[in-house]
Amino acid sequence: VGFCSRAGAELPLHAVQYNAELLFPSLAGDITQKGYEKKRSKLIGAYLPQPPRVDQALPQERRPPVTPSSASRYHRRRSSGSRDERYRSDVHTEAVQAALAKHKERKMAVPMPSKRRSLVVQTSMDAYTPPDTSSGSEDEGSVQGDSQGTPTSSQGSINMEHWISQAIHGSTTSTTSSSSTQSGGSGAAHRLADVMAQTHIENHSAPPDVTTYTSEHSIQVERPQGSTGSRTAPKYGNAELMETGDGVPVSSRVSAKIQQLVNTLKRPKRPPLREFFVDDFEELLEVQQPDPNQPKPEGAQMLAMRGEQLGVVTNWPPSLEAALQRWGTISPKAPCLTTMDTNGKPLYILTYGKLWTRSMKVAYSILHKLGTKQEPMVRPGDRVALVFPNNDPAAFMVAFYGCLLAEVVPVPIEVPLTRKDAGSQQIGFLLGSCGVTVALTSDACHKGLPKSPTGEIPQFKGWPKLLWFVTESKHLSKPPRDWFPHIKDANNDTAYIEYKTCKDGSVLGVTVTRTALLTHCQALTQACGYTEAETIVNVLDFKKDVGLWHGILTSVMNMMHVISIPYSLMKVNPLSWIQKVCQYKAKVACVKSRDMHWALVAHRDQRDINLSSLRMLIVADGANPWSISSCDAFLNVFQSKGLRQEVICPCASSPEALTVAIRRPTDDSNQPPGRGVLSMHGLTYGVIRVDSEEKLSVLTVQDVGLVMPGAIMCSVKPDGIPQLCRTDEIGELCVCAVATGTSYYGLSGMTKNTFEVFPMTSSGAPISEYPFIRTGLLGFVGPGGLVFVVGKMDGLMVVSGRRHNADDIVATALAVEPMKFVYRGRIAVFSVTVLHDERIVIVAEQRPDSTEEDSFQWMSRVLQAIDSIHQVGVYCLALVPANTLPKTPLGGIHLSETKQLFLEGSLHPCNVLMCPHTCVTNLPKPRQKQPEIGPASVMVGNLVSGKRIAQASGRDLGQIEDNDQARKFLFLSEVLQWRAQTTPDHVLYTLLNCRGAIANSLTCVQLHKRAEKIAVMLMERGHLQDGDHVALVYPPGIDLIAAFYGCLYAGCVPITVRPPHPQNIATTLPTVKMIVEVSRSACLMTTQLICKLLRSREAAAAVDVRTWPLILDTDDLPKKRPAQICKPCNPDTLAYLDFSVSTTGMLAGVKMSHAATSAFCRSIKLQCELYPSREVAICLDPYCGLGFVLWCLCSVYSGHQSILIPPSELETNPALWLLAVSQYKVRDTFCSYSVMELCTKGLGSQTESLKARGLDLSRVRTCVVVAEERPRIALTQSFSKLFKDLGLHPRAVSTSFGCRVNLAICLQGTSGPDPTTVYVDMRALRHDRVRLVERGSPHSLPLMESGKILPGVRIIIANPETKGPLGDSHLGEIWVHSAHNASGYFTIYGDESLQSDHFNSRLSFGDTQTIWARTGYLGFLRRTELTDANGERHDALYVVGALDEAMELRGMRYHPIDIETSVIRAHKSVTECAVFTWTNLLVVVVELDGSEQEALDLVPLVTNVVLEEHYLIVGVVVVVDIGVIPINSRGEKQRMHLRDGFLADQLDPIYVAYNM
Repeated sequence: VGFCSRAGAELPLHAVQYNAELLFPSLAGDITQKGYEKKRSKLIGAYLPQPPRVDQALPQERRPPVTPSSASRYHRRRSSGSRDERYRSDVHTEAVQAALAKHKERKMAVPMPSKRRSLVVQTSMDAYTPPDTSSGSEDEGSVQGDSQGTPTSSQGSINMEHWISQAIHGSTTSTTSSSSTQSGGSGAAHRLADVMAQTHIENHSAPPDVTTYTSEHSIQVERPQGSTGSRTAPKYGNAELMETGDGVPVSSRVSAKIQQLVNTLKRPKRPPLREFFVDDFEELLEVQQPDPNQPKPEGAQMLAMRGEQLGVVTNWPPSLEAALQRWGTISPKAPCLTTMDTNGKPLYILTYGKLWTRSMKVAYSILHKLGTKQEPMVRPGDRVALVFPNNDPAAFMVAFYGCLLAEVVPVPIEVPLTRKDAGSQQIGFLLGSCGVTVALTSDACHKGLPKSPTGEIPQFKGWPKLLWFVTESKHLSKPPRDWFPHIKDANNDTAYIEYKTCKDGSVLGVTVTRTALLTHCQALTQACGYTEAETIVNVLDFKKDVGLWHGILTSVMNMMHVISIPYSLMKVNPLSWIQKVCQYKAKVACVKSRDMHWALVAHRDQRDINLSSLRMLIVADGANPWSISSCDAFLNVFQSKGLRQEVICPCASSPEALTVAIRRPTDDSNQPPGRGVLSMHGLTYGVIRVDSEEKLSVLTVQDVGLVMPGAIMCSVKPDGIPQLCRTDEIGELCVCAVATGTSYYGLSGMTKNTFEVFPMTSSGAPISEYPFIRTGLLGFVGPGGLVFVVGKMDGLMVVSGRRHNADDIVATALAVEPMKFVYRGRIAVFSVTVLHDERIVIVAEQRPDSTEEDSFQWMSRVLQAIDSIHQVGVYCLALVPANTLPKTPLGGIHLSETKQLFLEGSLHPCNVLMCPHTCVTNLPKPRQKQPEIGPASVMVGNLVSGKRIAQASGRDLGQIEDNDQARKFLFLSEVLQWRAQTTPDHVLYTLLNCRGAIANSLTCVQLHKRAEKIAVMLMERGHLQDGDHVALVYPPGIDLIAAFYGCLYAGCVPITVRPPHPQNIATTLPTVKMIVEVSRSACLMTTQLICKLLRSREAAAAVDVRTWPLILDTDDLPKKRPAQICKPCNPDTLAYLDFSVSTTGMLAGVKMSHAATSAFCRSIKLQCELYPSREVAICLDPYCGLGFVLWCLCSVYSGHQSILIPPSELETNPALWLLAVSQYKVRDTFCSYSVMELCTKGLGSQTESLKARGLDLSRVRTCVVVAEERPRIALTQSFSKLFKDLGLHPRAVSTSFGCRVNLAICLQGTSGPDPTTVYVDMRALRHDRVRLVERGSPHSLPLMESGKILPGVRIIIANPETKGPLGDSHLGEIWVHSAHNASGYFTIYGDESLQSDHFNSRLSFGDTQTIWARTGYLGFLRRTELTDANGERHDALYVVGALDEAMELRGMRYHPIDIETSVIRAHKSVTECAVFTWTNLLVVVVELDGSEQEALDLVPLVTNVVLEEHYLIVGVVVVVDIGVIPINSRGEKQRMHLRDGFLADQLDPIYVAYNM
């Protein structure tokens, strides 16, 4: 089939050569650096441009000196062996290189993320400690030799390697041009660029910050042979102007990057998928369809494989304790275990006699010295924990056998180092569930455990309360002469419990019975051919798995001598185990691939090495994809030192099935081991295909020998019912044998699924009456009964139907020049579920000396390599600083803990590359718009397709009988004169200062008299004509009101303008100037203070102060009255202009006529039942919209007293507004969202002290938030909850709704039903449909009614495109018809044709006569069960969002606030968020409240949440400081300003991630 079983012919040499190496990265500082480079440049030379001549390629000082020493080094190395090129694991590296070269032709351009300098600096070289090599990794690790005196080849060839790679990659110094502030400091130009960026000066000379794979880095386009070495830097953003969405040219680095991202994303993705599954709604997610060409298994059904008979030898002991007793009494002097110190000197020799007597002592003490005679703490059958460090196998062995003799069950676990060790909590759960109360430990370990100040050992997190018991002989009493342990034959009692960590981090205990223990030792003895008194070197962890089975158990059965090499010694001297094999002439050694790899790295012509004594080298992780290359490389080097090929025996094991298979040692050196070169593509479908032609993506696997003696093996389908696999199908290996675990302790359900499996044939019949055990290994049984393992169930990731193995992905990632950027063996691969599929995440530890650019380069190449070799996209690739990933006790990476940190956003990576665009292929289809209902379907009775047309109205003004005196007057100026005559001393306005005291007040007559004086001033000093426009630039207060009525008295048209902020003139003054100019103001009235400010030096720097119109200072007014007060001739003439900047950054002024103004005031008077005896508290900005009307106009019309509280005063005294409301016993109050937020945040902790100060809100009947947006439910609810204790009735809080065309459409009045809340399906909303759902259902969005429709207002919901009326509960544009609509936009250009239909639109069918104003907001009407004041059923209006803020993505309409809400929930450090689109990319800006190190944690979380909840892929994630997202006076986000700032590179972001 393409396997070479030993019986088969020998593979041709070149095939062996090709298979020789598998997924193994280039070895660190390798022996044949030059040979490798030569080979590599030959291999991929075709793909690379001709290297420029050396003298051009490198600046003088970087050329390596070719000294005789370095040359001779090469000589010496080359002569070391003829097959030196094969030491590298080239097959995989070559495959990766070829794959990368292929990619080059596609010119993939990945924009490099931007990082703030402080972030780069913190991850620079000096800030790092070298990685803690004390821990290395379980599979590989770093060798301390690099940093200490052990010679490594890297020292000699380091600059040479640098030089070679530079030459091959043709990198000239032009690389510096590719990044400006991101590269972590390349020269002064960048520092300058930084300074310039901060001062926001356009800096065209700074190099554009776009890192691409154009020509600088080893991924290049082929260049013609003759091209010269010089090359110009690529031109980006600054080269041509880019246009922003509004057509404003932006010259910017950021937009260049985005453009680059867009271009990259335009490249075709994988083939589109056809069918869909329904996600409980019409919005369809694509579901992966099986590829018709995918390989399917074609073989016959496999047969179960039997191992050879277990031949029980007569003198085998009846139990392991019996063996111990036998050797302890017959040959007490025989050595059992030799331990080493960190210098490699024997520390201690434990003989069989000592082991026997000490174990008895321990057994006696456990049973009789703990607790009292009547109440012993431990009885036979109880579980006890064994906590021994890795360098003390002797104490462990004594304790283990002591437990066996006492018939208690040992549970060996790791030493807990700190209270919060990774995974230690889960171990605690295991101990708790096993009912462990006693922990045995050694003296040294006991001293080293963390202690509380009183000297007690604290309870570790999640652990039960334990009694710590030291087993050292000197602490134990001798058992009495008459006491003897009860030694029975092996039975089905539990012998020991081995812990196992699952994929999700939970820890299970596998129980092994005494019979299984003995049978396993017998099977190993037979398979390995152990004989009495053999010497065995053990490098493995002796507490579990292969190390325990060979080094502690089977060794005692056969009276063998174990030389135990502690992990700490291996780190100091990686060759120590080989030296011990020589020294003791050991027959057997138990190692992992890592130990072989380290030996290779450290090996230098050691003269005295001789491995001919070895008859068996057990490779414990022989089932790993990278073990084969370790074995091959090791054999290559040590063959000359007496190592025979047939000695290498890989084995496969699992905690549940113990030893699954092991290669038997043979004497026949002519039979090569079994090999399979399998197609990686086939494997992803679970099919075995021998790969010949496609050399790029293959997995070379070695056999792990035959089935164990006395066992039966088969493979079953990994999921679903355990059906036997076909012969060419990958399945989970299952074993039926005595020598296996029997259960997961205390977990009967999981035990049934794993330990009691009955494999079925295709007909459904079980193949055996005995249960099989799932081993957790994926593989197949090949020719000749050889077992092959291709992966673990735990490492399996199923991405859109294809299976990938985490280990294979790790191997590919490591093959991309790993040594320069990441630590071998410090790399974690796992999958996270996002949007109904698994997504692959790779996390690696970055070397401290690699630059930003290098790492980014490496990351992009890893992505390409994995894409080529595995045909799967990586969702997220993250690099973390050295030594920061959570470790397992033996120094490997704690995978589940890493995944946990990633998902909760506390991994703190220093580099992140997300590729959702390439990975996520199951998004819903982009929406196709359906044609609308035509006029034909409007039937009698106003029905649209069976629905009521969505229309509603407030009370009819004509029918309301009220004694409204003010109605007699057409103009507000007349109402004021009338009030000044009839009630001259009635107070209309009271202004409070920041301490809550009255700063100023106005009676009717005072206001009238001031207005007269201002009118005189306007006529005499300003020489203004009737109808001239006057800008009023005043702080919130009384002056503003007087100036407004002064203008009316003079016949002028006032425009209220927010004054410039004295601390921020540069940004606020231009807006003032703009309004003054656009409104064509002939004159500007203000206070003396602002007058000086407008003419100050700072002002002159911001605007042209010479072009101000006439400025009148109203602090000194003329003393006379006007000849007459102007009375307008026509109520339709202009009363005032209302200017405001919309959230999209548009400045729009609307015209309010006298008639509209009076109608407006009347409507509010009726809705809120305002009379002269009333008091209303107003905490709003008085410059536009309803805020201005309430502040300046309503009191004059209705006569009530307004208590005015400037919102700016709340910054110094947040309680000011609520204290005033309480003090004046106000029943109605108005505020803005910013005010409400200020109170919620600022007074959250002070409610008790406010209560003590007598704050009482129980009289408040209405508290209205004045807004022009969807009600912010979360804020109003938290406000209500917070102040409920102070008497605020939750029903009192409501919102209003207004917009440019009608400044107030809804306002919760005094009568009428309470505002209602509904829950709608967010996904339906994107399709402009309203679907009501229950609270708490998935994708539900709460919407609150925006107050009651005002009297005299009619509303209809229309389709914004077709202008047809819509049915009830349909989403459409809100259209309004009322007497107080504005009469149009006031624009200087007269360009009103554009928006003319905003004010006079007609429906395309139905009622085509009425003239409506279009609000520009989407919403819907819903008829409720409640009744209105006039007895009708109440129609509620729900505002969803502004049309021009809404984003059209994938044919669906998204409201920014919904995405922002999801993002803010994603991580605790996100305080605010704003989203916008740029060239169809979604940009998410988040404000980070935390350390800058957390910035990169947010990128994956933001991407995940937006995918999950909105089915959108985020294009760019920008992390900024608090307060960067601009907010206007109404508390609304200015997303367009933010967008412009981002594109102009003015945000100074902490981090910008461009998602691929």
